[in-house]
Amino acid sequence: MPKLDGFRTIKRKEPPYRDVEERICDFEPVNGPLSESEVVEQARRCMDCGVPFCHMHGCPLGNRIPDYSELIANGQWKEALTLLESTNNFPEVTGRICPAPCETSCTLATDFEAVTCEQIELNIAERGWREGWVVPEIAPIKTGKRVAIVGSGPTGLAAAQQLARKGHEVIVFEKSDRIGGLLMYGIPNFKLEKEVIDRRLAQMKAEGVIFEKEVEIGTDLSAHYLLSKFDAVVIASGTPLARDISIPGRDLKGIHFALEYLTQQTKLVLGDTIAPEDYIDAKGKNVVVIGGGDTGSDCVGSVIRRGCASVTQIELLPKPPEMRQDDNPWPQWPRILRTSSSHKEGATRMWSVGSKEFIGKDGRVKKFSCVNLKWKGREFTEIPGSEFILDADLVLLSMGFVPYRESPLVKEFGLAVDERGSIAVDSKYRTSKPKIFAAGDAVIGASLVVRAINYGRECAESVDSFLSE
Repeated sequence: MPKLDGFRTIKRKEPPYRDVEERICDFEPVNGPLSESEVVEQARRCMDCGVPFCHMHGCPLGNRIPDYSELIANGQWKEALTLLESTNNFPEVTGRICPAPCETSCTLATDFEAVTCEQIELNIAERGWREGWVVPEIAPIKTGKRVAIVGSGPTGLAAAQQLARKGHEVIVFEKSDRIGGLLMYGIPNFKLEKEVIDRRLAQMKAEGVIFEKEVEIGTDLSAHYLLSKFDAVVIASGTPLARDISIPGRDLKGIHFALEYLTQQTKLVLGDTIAPEDYIDAKGKNVVVIGGGDTGSDCVGSVIRRGCASVTQIELLPKPPEMRQDDNPWPQWPRILRTSSSHKEGATRMWSVGSKEFIGKDGRVKKFSCVNLKWKGREFTEIPGSEFILDADLVLLSMGFVPYRESPLVKEFGLAVDERGSIAVDSKYRTSKPKIFAAGDAVIGASLVVRAINYGRECAESVDSFLSE
């Protein structure tokens, strides 16, 4: 490395965030990029460890972080992009929204501040787009084999690109009106601009991938059709079934699933028109978000931008510690308190809160009855006399997803499911039916975008081997 002691002399630097008062007025990105010179300096902090936990333990994709850090530290940006794209189909996406397990696994994360792996990755990708280095990789020989991919999230897109580059004809079927899955409708523009997705889709189209929108398998096309017209089918449908809550008042108006709200917000940002009777209006309302994860945080940032009077995010689990505990050593993923940019924009956060009842007036939710919880290990009890009531003109349910045993895809293809209710596959992503593969959240449940991409790549490799037999 050009500067082996860079981690001692160079401090970690985060990208600059726009002022809260400015950024809550629009859906533009909340932060700006580091300059090229700053990124090069940050790359010089990498120690080129003998055991690089960042890519061996932290990154599901196996991104070769020390290697591409050394390349850009030496000014070899194009070579760094080639190396990065050898493991990651969409580094401009992961560089924006990945929670960066690579950084928490960085050797410097123990005593020093970790290398800014995510920012280095993002800047390599964006430099590649600016310079015109990201070009279609068109297969020189076509195999004549056809693959149908059901779902256009990160798993489906990664599988599609890999298979197209192997020379197969690939058609991606998406039941929504836009391609991208949760990348399109599950993540707000202030975290992931949709132009980033469209740019990559244009490359994939040039590579031969065909996208069919508003096509639902089992309704618009049958499983029989796919199996008769394609040599292989990949199910990458994600986890469409949100976890619900069963308490009195659940049928009141004004209670919505998080993705219903986030999808509508993205449509509005992209210029779609929402019918007044369907519009979920947060302006001037007291909003309660149930669920403390990233999707709940995205809801918080979105309702703030729509002018809510207040927003409270509650979590069933206890408040995480500020620092690692003894039972959570490095390089494990740290189970610590995380505060997003949205939380800093004016949210109230509450932990160890149980849901009791939604209270309404004229058929609409107005109040939310809660109770404080006492945790002992993995069990909790309600604290007597701790009941309280929150104002709640709008409630967004963001409690994760559950396996969909009754999924139309599972029924349509007659697939076996595992004990959780997810699609059962073997080590090669093969389902219980010939020619049908499955990968991503439809198999393992909701997970990280880097894992989704990796599953898509691995599944594509298995499909290619199957088609080559």
